[in-house]
Amino acid sequence: MVTPHELYAHFQSRFGGTPVISRAPGRINLIGEHTDYNQGFVFPAAIQFSCWVAAAKRNDRKLVLYSENFSESAEADLDIPGMLNTVSWSAYPVSVALALEQAGYPLHGANLYVSSDVPLGAGLSSSAAIEVSTARAHLEISGHSLDRRELALLCQRAENDFVGARCGIMDQFISTQGIAGCALVLDCRSLEFQAIHLPQDMHLVICNTRVKHENASGEYNARRSECETAVTQLAAVLPGVASLRDVTISQLEQHRSRLTDIGYRRARHVITENARVHKMAQALQTGQRSDLAQLMVDSHRSLRDDYEVSCPELDLMVEIASRQRGLYGARMTGGGFGGCTINLVKSADAPQFQRSVGAAYERETGLRPDIYICTASSGAEIIHVA
Repeated sequence: MVTPHELYAHFQSRFGGTPVISRAPGRINLIGEHTDYNQGFVFPAAIQFSCWVAAAKRNDRKLVLYSENFSESAEADLDIPGMLNTVSWSAYPVSVALALEQAGYPLHGANLYVSSDVPLGAGLSSSAAIEVSTARAHLEISGHSLDRRELALLCQRAENDFVGARCGIMDQFISTQGIAGCALVLDCRSLEFQAIHLPQDMHLVICNTRVKHENASGEYNARRSECETAVTQLAAVLPGVASLRDVTISQLEQHRSRLTDIGYRRARHVITENARVHKMAQALQTGQRSDLAQLMVDSHRSLRDDYEVSCPELDLMVEIASRQRGLYGARMTGGGFGGCTINLVKSADAPQFQRSVGAAYERETGLRPDIYICTASSGAEIIHVA
């Protein structure tokens, strides 16, 4: 994990000058998967893995970037926006700069040194972390201010419009708004949220399967289209329905014949998952930890069977976790087709959980998983290095 002073020194070694340091975290989602782009409810927490950006203005309009993770440099010119390379890591920081300019925030050219300890390709929102940290750095060196809500929306728009990924608002929102020790119940339509304190004797244990199936991005966009089609079909008989969060489970069953089997199952997942978000928040608020396991089991099964975004490795990781001492609940998290599971584990049992799950998964798959013991972290910030 990089420190601000190390990043400062690395920047000066490569570029010279005096940079500002920006940090933005990755995230884990306790429950509420594939509901954000359906204007539903999610329950994420920021984690202590972050993307760090050191940045200083240039005298021209060029963006000169260096990624410590990839050991690669990239350049772009703000006066030639068509030069964006959407298949490179640089697409995310450059797209944010273009979105800021498009929104009326003129920028200086900049030298940017990027270092991230958010695991890449694991479903922990490394893309939102680099978007938000870069945006904060650009705003700081160009003398602009933007509230956290608008910053999240702008970073989402950058990923949607410039990179071409049709993500919802959850990742960017929690990266800007995270609160240490809390997860946020977020209404993805109104962007109102409630901070729920997580028990101090409970850790968030993230198990990275170390697999990512190649069809993930295409299938993600396909699921979104399937949900939109279901909304159009249901809205024909249910006035006022603008998204699946407006449909009750009884209405879905009543009008099931209007949908294909796939459309029905996609809608059923979203509707029931929204309900699980509220039930889980209530369970944590009232201390009913016994309710957590069933809610997370139901979420995983729904994602596996109705939404069809799980995979054998995720299913195995959840099954192994279910046999461990101190577990309050486990399920897949993120977009799916690989990536991570989220496990709520009694703090005292977390180290043994980490060892036992890792060993069992490696025995059965031949893959050594990455397992992280985490707590909820704070959102994006500018770091002042003395």
